[in-house]
Amino acid sequence: MSPNHQDVLVEQYRKKIYQIAWNIQYKTKRQKNREIFCDYDSFQTQGFADRINSRLFVSQLIEALPLDTGKVIMYNIYIKDKTEAQISKELGISQQAVSKWKKKTLQKLYQTLISKDYLI
Repeated sequence: MSPNHQDVLVEQYRKKIYQIAWNIQYKTKRQKNREIFCDYDSFQTQGFADRINSRLFVSQLIEALPLDTGKVIMYNIYIKDKTEAQISKELGISQQAVSKWKKKTLQKLYQTLISKDYLI
């Protein structure tokens, strides 16, 4: 193996390790913040009716939220599949503000779900 080829392999492995470490760190941060991790692969196996029911349920939960800005942000993220950057441009606020609103609204939604026994 030539030294140049070894350097390329080392760089590829370094990038892969960095990616794995970043994924672990990201998952840990999400757990720490108690955000609900959504496994999208499990949704892809659902039938059409199940997906529609899930979307309707999420829409009802969003409509029940007391915060108007939070409603708009959650609706755009989870129903319209927009990014935080797109929403920040539409609302004229920073992406960090959208992220904070999302976190605050998710916490409120979580408390609502627990208090109304939606979760098993």
